[in-house]
Amino acid sequence: MIKFWRSKSDEAKPDVPPVAAPVPPPPVSVPTPTITKPAPPAPAAPAAEPPRGGWLSRLRQGLTKSSSKLTEGITSIFTKRRLDHATLEELEDLLIGADLGPTTAARLTRDLAANRFGKEITAEEVRTLLATEIAGLLAPVARPLIPDPSLKPHVILMVGVNGTGKTTTIGKLARQWRDDGRSVMLVAGDTFRAAAVSQLKVWGERSGCPVVARETGADPAGLAYDALERARREGTELLLIDTAGRLQNKTDLMAELQKVIRVLRKLDPSAPHSVLLTLDATTGQNAHSQVEVFQGMVGVTGLVVTKLDGSARGGVLVALAEKFGLPVHAIGVGEGVDDLRPFDPTAFSRSLMGLE
Repeated sequence: MIKFWRSKSDEAKPDVPPVAAPVPPPPVSVPTPTITKPAPPAPAAPAAEPPRGGWLSRLRQGLTKSSSKLTEGITSIFTKRRLDHATLEELEDLLIGADLGPTTAARLTRDLAANRFGKEITAEEVRTLLATEIAGLLAPVARPLIPDPSLKPHVILMVGVNGTGKTTTIGKLARQWRDDGRSVMLVAGDTFRAAAVSQLKVWGERSGCPVVARETGADPAGLAYDALERARREGTELLLIDTAGRLQNKTDLMAELQKVIRVLRKLDPSAPHSVLLTLDATTGQNAHSQVEVFQGMVGVTGLVVTKLDGSARGGVLVALAEKFGLPVHAIGVGEGVDDLRPFDPTAFSRSLMGLE
C-alpha cells in the first residue's frame, strides 16, 4: 500500500547526511524559443450580405464583359474623327467581333451612316445611337411569358443542350410563379441524368412545388403523361417539364422529345402550350445552330438566354433576334432567383453599350 504520511518509526530514525554527489558543471544556457499561442479569436459576427442593388444595376454589372469590349473598341475608333468609310468599316468589324452578327452589324452601321456620315461624332454619341437602334431591333421579340389561366395546366416543355442552365431556369421560373400565387408542378424528365433529377428536387423543395420523378433511366414520355394526368386532376396551373439535352446524339434526342409531345397530346391535343429553348450566352455563335436544331425537332416558341454575366458575347442575343425573330421571354445574369427577369430591350441595349 502506498502511504502519503510518515510513521513514528520513520521519525525515530536518525538523519544520515547524504553523501555529497559531485557537482556537475553548469549547463550551457541555450535560449529556448518561446511559442506563444494566440488567444482564440472571438466568434465573428456573420458578415452582412452586401446589397445587390436593383435589376438594372445587376444587368449592367452582368453585361460588363460585353459592354467593356464594345465601349473600349468604340472609344478607340471615334477619337475626334469624322464618320467616314474607314470608321464605319472598323465599327462594323467591332460589332461582328462582339457576336452581333454580320447582318446586324451591317444594318447598324448603315443606319448610323444615314444620319451622321461626314460629321464629327463622339464615342458617347455612337454608343447612344447604337443602343437606340438595337432597342428598336429587339422590341418586337421582347415578350414576357404569361401563363394562360384558361389552361389547367399550362404545359411548358423546356428544351436545350445540357449545361445551358435549363434545369436551373425551370427552378427559377417555378419559384417566381409560386411567389405570384400560382400552383406549379415540376417534371424531372431528364431521367438518364441523376444529377438533373436531384437538382430539380432541390428547386422543388425551395419553391414548394411538387416534383414528379422516377428511377434513373425511366421512360420520359410515360413520366410526362403521368405528370399531366396528375396536374389535371389536381387543378395545377403550370406544368414545367425538364428534358434531356444530349445533342451529340441528335437522332435519339429528337425521337425522345417527339415521343414526349405525342404522348402529352393523347391527354391534351394542344400540349405543350409553350416550348422554351434555353441558350447559354457564352456559346456565342453556336447558339444559332442550337436554335435551328431544336426548332426543327420540336417547334420552339420562345427563348431564355442565360449566363449573360459570364460572357463577352452578349451581343449574340441581338443576332438571334434579327435572324429568327423568336420571342425572348427572359434573360439571366446570375445564380439568384431574381437574376432571371423578363427581357427589357431598352435596358439591355443601354447596358450592352455601357450606358446608364
